[in-house]
Formats: sequence, C-alpha cells, structure tokens
Amino acid sequence: MSKARTADGQPPEPHVADSHDVIRVHGARENNLKDVSIEIPKRRLTVFTGVSGSGKSSLVFDTIAAESQRLINETYSAFLQGFMPNRARPEVDVLDGLTTAIAVDQQRMGGDPRSTVGTATDANAMLRILFSRLAEPHIGPPSAYSFNTASVSASGGIRVDRGAEKTKTVKATFSRTGGMCTRCEGRGKVSDIDLTQLYDDSKSISEGAFTIPGWKSDNVWTVGLYAQSGFLDPDKPIRRFTKKEMQAFLYGEPTKVKVNGVNLTYEGLIPKIQKSFLAKDKEAMQPHIRAFVERAVTFTTCPECDGTRLSEAARNSRIGEISIADACAMEIRDLAEWVRRLTEPSVAPLLTALQGTLDSFVEIGLGYLALDRPAGTLSGGEAQRVKMIRHLGSSLTDVTYVFDEPTVGLHPHDIQRMNDLLLRLRDKGNTVLVVEHKPEAIQVADHVVDLGPGAGTAGGTVCFEGTVEGLRSADTVTGRHLDDRARIKESVRKPTGALEIRGASANNLQDVDVDVPLGVLTVVTGVAGSGKSSLLHGSLPADAGVIAVDQSPIKGSRRSNPATYTGLLDPIRKAFAKANGVKPALFSANSEGACPTCNGAGVIYVDLGMMAGVDTPCEDCEGKRFQPSVLEYRLGGRDISEVLAMPVSEAEEFFSAGEARTPAAHRILERLADVGLGYLTLGQPLTTLSGGERQRLKLATHMADKGGVYVLDEPTTGLHLADVEQLLGLLDRLVDSGKSVIVIEHHQAVMAHADWIIDLGPGAGHDGGRIVFEGTPADLVEARSTLTGQHLAAYVGA
Repeated sequence: MSKARTADGQPPEPHVADSHDVIRVHGARENNLKDVSIEIPKRRLTVFTGVSGSGKSSLVFDTIAAESQRLINETYSAFLQGFMPNRARPEVDVLDGLTTAIAVDQQRMGGDPRSTVGTATDANAMLRILFSRLAEPHIGPPSAYSFNTASVSASGGIRVDRGAEKTKTVKATFSRTGGMCTRCEGRGKVSDIDLTQLYDDSKSISEGAFTIPGWKSDNVWTVGLYAQSGFLDPDKPIRRFTKKEMQAFLYGEPTKVKVNGVNLTYEGLIPKIQKSFLAKDKEAMQPHIRAFVERAVTFTTCPECDGTRLSEAARNSRIGEISIADACAMEIRDLAEWVRRLTEPSVAPLLTALQGTLDSFVEIGLGYLALDRPAGTLSGGEAQRVKMIRHLGSSLTDVTYVFDEPTVGLHPHDIQRMNDLLLRLRDKGNTVLVVEHKPEAIQVADHVVDLGPGAGTAGGTVCFEGTVEGLRSADTVTGRHLDDRARIKESVRKPTGALEIRGASANNLQDVDVDVPLGVLTVVTGVAGSGKSSLLHGSLPADAGVIAVDQSPIKGSRRSNPATYTGLLDPIRKAFAKANGVKPALFSANSEGACPTCNGAGVIYVDLGMMAGVDTPCEDCEGKRFQPSVLEYRLGGRDISEVLAMPVSEAEEFFSAGEARTPAAHRILERLADVGLGYLTLGQPLTTLSGGERQRLKLATHMADKGGVYVLDEPTTGLHLADVEQLLGLLDRLVDSGKSVIVIEHHQAVMAHADWIIDLGPGAGHDGGRIVFEGTPADLVEARSTLTGQHLAAYVGA
C-alpha cells in the first residue's frame, strides 16, 4: 500500500500524539545518583550496564519503575489506597513519558511452605477446574482438588429476621469439600519433635527448664503463661509431672486463662511450637532460630498422602490414568504433552489457556520444573523467569517491562532463548529496560546506558549512552571490558584428596558417583536444571566441613548494615570505648548511645495514612543516629558516625595504622574489600543492597570460618565484567591458603580459570542428572563433547 500524502505530494506532518516516544528523566538523585538526566527511547530494548553499585537499580527500579507504580496506585480511590503498598515519590525533578511499569525482579518466591510453582502461577487453578469437570469418580468442585483447602461441615440453628421484629430460627447445614490431607495439613511432610531440645526435664519451669530461643523467664506470653496457667506446678521438675499434667503440658487444648490480669490462651507445648516455628519457612528464619528448628525437628514425608499433600479422594479421582497428584509431579514439558492429548470440547477454552501457560514454562527454559515444586526452593533466576510467564502471553502493549539480570542462573546455551523472549516483548510494542552484565545479553540491545564510573559515591553518573558498537569504542569500564575473554589455564593445581559422593539420587540425579577433588578450584556446571545444586547442596557428606554460601536472602531491617552483619561493629565499639574510657554500649545506635528523639534510626517517620509515609532526617542528631555527647568521643580524629559513613576501602586504611589501628576490624574490612565491596559504607542499610552484594557480604563473613571446603552458588551474580577478575583472584587466594573451593557457575571466565570441571547434563530435569564430563578446562575445550564444552571453546576462541 502506498503511504498517504498531502495535496502537494509531501508526507503529512506526524501526529502530535506520536511525538511522545521517549521517557525523560531529569535530575534523578535517588540513592547515589548524581543529578542524572537521560532520555530513554520507548518501544526499544535498553540495557543498563556499569560496575556493581554504580546506580543501575537506583535509576531503573527505584526511580522509573517506582514512580510509574506510584502514579498507577493514585488512580484508585482513597479507600483502596489504604490497603495498597505506600510509595514515596522518588528524588527526581522531572519524570515524563512514563508508561505502566511491570518490574520483574530476583526476589525469591514464597516464604510460605504451602506455596508451589503451580500455586504461584495460574497453572494449579486451571488444573483443579479441569479435574473437577473431567475426572472420575467426580468428587466435587475445584476446591476438592486443592491441598490448601480443608473439608469443613457444620450444622445448627440460625436466626433469620423476617420483617419488623419477627425472627425465626432455621436449621441450616454447611459443607465444603477440600482436597487437603488431614494428616499433614497439606504440607506433604510431618514433623517429629525432639522434646529434649525443648526443655530440661530435670528442672522446673520456674528454674528455667525451657531451652527454646526467646523463651525467657520474664516473658508472660511463653514461660509466664505455663508457670501461671494453673494447669501445672511451676516448681515441680518436669520429669515428675503426673500423666495428666504431662498431657496438659504437651498437648493441652486451647483454653482461656488470666495471667497477671491479662487474658491469654493456654495450649500445649507441641501445638504452640508447631504454630510458632513450623508454620514458617525455615529459610526465612534468623540463623539461631533455624539452628534450633534443625536440632529439634525432623521432617519426614507424610505416610498418609506420600508427600502429595492431597486427600485420598483427590488422589483417586483420575482423568484416564492420571490423578491431579500425578499431573503436578510430572515435569512441566511432559504435562504439556499430556494436556495437548486431551480433546474434550466442553473444556476447550480452559485447555487452550492451560496449554499456553505450560508451553510458556517450556519456552522460557523451565520445562524441567514440576508444578508441585515448593516455590521457596527456586533460585533467584528461576523465580524471575517464573514471574515472566504471566507476561509472555499478555495482550497488553505499550508497557514498560523492567528486568533485573534475567540471565542469572542461565547456561550460555540458554541465554539466546532469553534474548529472544526480551526481543519478543519489545516487538509487541513494549519498552524493555534490562539491568545486565553479560556481554551476550548486552549485544542485543537497541540502546545502552552505561553508569559509573565507579561504585557507591564514585558512581551515579551516566558515562555513555548509545549503541553497542558505540559502547565498544567508548573509554568506559564496561566498554573496555566488553570483549574481555579469559584464557584457559596453562597449568592446573594437583588435588590433595577427594570428596566422595556415592549413589546421589536427590531430585533428578540418577545414582551419581563422583569424586570432587580437594585442594583445588572445582567448577560444577551444566544447563539450568541439570542437577548441580542437587549434587552439592543435597548430596555432600554431612561431616565434610562444608561452608555453603548460597543465594538465600539476608534478613535484616533498616537498622542492619554491613558493620552489624559482619560483626565489624564489635571491635570498632571496643576500640572507641578503650580510647575514651567509657562503655562500648555507648557506640551502638541500637543501645545506650542512640539518639532519644529518633531511637537511633536517624530519621523520623511520619505516617500519612493512605499516602506514602515520609521519613525526614532527625533534627536533633541530623541523621547521625547518636546522642551529641557520644559524638564528642573520638578515635583517630573521627567520631563514630563519621566512621560508619566511611566506605570500606577508606575504613580499611583508617584502621590499619596510627591511633585507630584495630587488627580485628582491619581483618574484616580486608575480607569485604576482597569480595569487591570496597565501595559500601559501613552504615549503609542492608535493605538497600542488591542480591549480588548480599551474597558477597555473606561470602566475606564466611571467609573467617574454619571449614576447609567452600561451596559457592554462582558468585558472579551481579558482578560487572571488570570485577570478575577480582573474584577469580579471591578464589585463587582461598585455594592457595589450603581451602577447597567448589563453585556452581555458568560464567565462562570462571570455567576457564578452574583446575577441574564437573559438567552435568546433558539436558535438564529427567534429561539431566548425569555426569557428562570430568576433567580440566583444556580437556573440555578439546573434546567439545558437551554443550558446555562447545560454548567454552567458542568463548576462548579455540
């Protein structure tokens, strides 16, 4: 078709509505951004690069996405806004041309043990409807196939008002059919509690018999409740309780009692422990609580439902030979094939929708998962890709999609597939913003924004804007390292021993026997889902002295910071106390030294109801968090607030010599600098750290542990190309100091630097779980017998 032209043959003027083709950001100052002004093209794929801590997430997530989502929330009524997350306006002068933003981050999914891959997506809901329509014998509505719904029945009289002052009592019954297994309450596991870990039966309750974390004698809600309930003698040793007292102590039914004038509910110790500790996700617990649960509780597969979580009726209701438990246990790619073979016309639209969802899993590289996989066991990269599924088939266009390193956890073989998905989202007319470090992902960008030049206070500015080719020739850290390629080691270390794994069959492992060499740098690799984590986290001998640094999140409030998390603050407080002849507690913002106005938070929070709360710097301490009298004490010419405001690199120098010389603090700071966190300030809230920064912070704390075997799970997550070399140097130093380092990794630079490679595969799920190669990187490149070998050979140019 010929394009329309005006009467004089000229093309028409563009419509004014078509002129809004950029997102304009002016004067962005969120976190470390330094008055950033930038124009981002719409309906294009823009990749944001820069060293870790340069301000990428601050610009993309904390400024652009946050403001878009805040503006959308403001379109709802004030009543609804009261139930929604409150968002403050980012620190920015102008944000223009925004569209609806959908942020897909790496936050791990599902703290609740009931959450699975199926419940976290729409797949389980659609399967339940499908079985309620087609399964034989018919057992009820979709809730009859839900392991989160219990069967309930009740009957009795209810009062019904009929007209003026007329009432009538009507007998009514209510019933609901649920699919929950009554034995395990839909969790798939039952717990057995070791009573010796809960109390010392040689003592009485008043003598402090309880050994449960947090159960102190002055706590009216726990120890006080049992001591003053009236059901037990608090002065009698527990081992001398009568049978009746022991029943009330361990299994007593919930009963209202009055303790010190307060109405409380008394119940037996075991149900109280189950509600307090076992109903929560173990990985989300504080370390000392998790250690207690691991000591006191053993989890075994529920013998009644065999771990399926479902009632007997739900397990016996089938479509053909398949029950809903069987369907959820299948790998999703196999389930997709089974659904494709169903041809019942009465549920055709449902089958089409379910088929589309399952195919999206396969397309995004997660076909090896099963719908009954607990959501909390997914890695950060897997969780992010699961969140992507609901957007792949969306009919929405002109949306801004924001991704945080979507290639995390992906083998080089799978990165092209992810690139294709991002381009597909763009081609539907969406704006795609990606924070990324991998060269393979950067190369498909239409537009590149490079932030830096350094990290923390040394970053926060735009160093480059333009095409990928322009970035290559730009004199920026990213531009200089974009084409970096590691070389295969010329000589490798000799192992000093071996860690034997025999008959490993966790998850998809197929009776694997392997000797993991000790005293060297070993890299375990393979496509996503091939069994790497199952081999190392699920199969290593318990007595091997292994220190595992995985990607589970660090829990911490706004008051937590690198100094408190690593234990660095203890030697610093003691050094200040010794230099000034006062108590160490004065130098803690969570203790005696805290500013009384803001309680050591440094800010005053003002709740504005339906609008976002505002925090303003405390006027009394000016955000320093300490009392003025504490700030008069100095060490090496600095007060405690000035020390906490130092970057790690500056503090390392400060505590190395002179009056401030503190060897214990200097050792911790050296480890923080070694893992590439030299730009973090000591007092920076943990809530502001990225996932990669948190993992490296964990690594720094574990480097002081006495174990001889380190297992690291993708330590290059969140690392810029320029920082990978520093990480390799750190791994070398660990090995040279006598440690054994085993790394689960996809980054080719780490593979090339290894002394030994164990490659799992050849595919994912039931196509994986086998050792397809063991040997040196040079042998792997020469053989090129696996996908990893082919990609590594291409990477090193062999």
